[in-house]
Amino acid sequence: MRRLRGVRKSFYANRSPYHFEKVSAAFGIALHMHQPTIPASNADLSSAELISNLRYMMEHQEIHDNHNAPVFFQCYQRMADLIAQLVDRGKNPRIMLDYSGNLLWALSEMENGRAIEKLRTIASQAKYQPHVEWLGTMWSHAVVSSTPVPDIDLHMKAWLQHFANLFGEEACQRVKGFSAPEMHLPIDPDVCYEYVRALRENGYEWLLVQEHTIQQPDGKPIQRPNYPHRLVAKNSSGQTAEIIVLIKTQGSDTKLVGQMQPYYEAKSKTPQDYQGKVLPPYVVQIGDGENGGVMMNEFPPAYFKAFEEIGSNPEGTVAMNGSEYLEFVQETGLKTSDFLPVQPIMQNHIWEFFSGRGRADMEKAILASQKKYPGFHLEKASWTNNLNWIEGYENVLDPMRRLSAEFHKKFDQQAAPSPNSYHQALLYLLLSQTSCFRYWGQGIWTQYAQEICRRGMQVLQAVYSATPRRGGASQQ
Repeated sequence: MRRLRGVRKSFYANRSPYHFEKVSAAFGIALHMHQPTIPASNADLSSAELISNLRYMMEHQEIHDNHNAPVFFQCYQRMADLIAQLVDRGKNPRIMLDYSGNLLWALSEMENGRAIEKLRTIASQAKYQPHVEWLGTMWSHAVVSSTPVPDIDLHMKAWLQHFANLFGEEACQRVKGFSAPEMHLPIDPDVCYEYVRALRENGYEWLLVQEHTIQQPDGKPIQRPNYPHRLVAKNSSGQTAEIIVLIKTQGSDTKLVGQMQPYYEAKSKTPQDYQGKVLPPYVVQIGDGENGGVMMNEFPPAYFKAFEEIGSNPEGTVAMNGSEYLEFVQETGLKTSDFLPVQPIMQNHIWEFFSGRGRADMEKAILASQKKYPGFHLEKASWTNNLNWIEGYENVLDPMRRLSAEFHKKFDQQAAPSPNSYHQALLYLLLSQTSCFRYWGQGIWTQYAQEICRRGMQVLQAVYSATPRRGGASQQ
């Protein structure tokens, strides 16, 4: 993928009507949208085409809650209508949108891409750009800590390329924030470092994190969650990578977004001193944009009510998207280095045992932490602590890791790999890492993952057989 990113000037603040010095508090709403891609066009997994789970739901509405599929499809495009209606009425709405690559692909193929055309309105038309901020994510909704490290960067690049192809490179340049699947943050210092390094190298300026997934460097809980912080990722070699974080408070509950809780919480807050500047606090929440009755039915009227109440007032309690708020903060003179530092939760236990002698010593420190501290594990930092993305899923993770290892063995040293075989193998690699294949437990979902891995290996084996041996002969 060509480099789409770089140092970018302020975009949102200089188009904003707000008087930042007179804002008492700001709030942000983000909607997460995702549907996995599965081999399910027919009952035979080995021959079924890859289709979106949304299409499967549409075609099998008699199963479980699949009758909600048409409503889900509407939810994926309705923000284009809600934003347009409010803007046309002189209001000043804000929304942040996080769409997985899987879902963008599905929407491109359903109903002649009607949903993508509607979303293109708020992604590309100048009239709506100040109101809508798109957040980047892992292309196939992969949980970072259980994704092979070399593939983290592949997911980020695939999402950026896909988004640019759909909505244009100019729209892609405005993607500054990142929303991690399952709100997951790697605790392993080496993995966290690679994650943050990949974020920065792909042009991301800030990351949305869950409050209970981070801690102060001394291990204590976060004291100023409504202000920007600085995630410091240090690896076993002593290298560091940093990125700004905005903090989502409380647990994962669609009611917080569906009933506009951030707005009503922000109304109770006032500016405070933060690192020598008096700043309005920022209350931000993210929730599934389609899941549950509250999001399907209660969110649109609650969203309208809040912005009707706020009107076009440039002062008091206002809505801001994440980059807009950060641009205003930086205009006060605060730099990233001024923000309070944080690290992933429970890393203080690891540093307690780490003597600074590389990866082997880091692994010993992790083992010592597990022995000394009950409940310590490297999967704890996500929107919920009751899910483990590794334990009990060897039947998915083992083939996934083999596929990843073979993919990189084959392609990393090739100066000009065949585009067709590379992209085919890359597709199966990224799809195999979708969190849904573990979220729903053992059964058909783990079988989907195994079948995707089998197909990926089949592509790689075909590549191997077509690779010329020494002497120029091809293996048939």
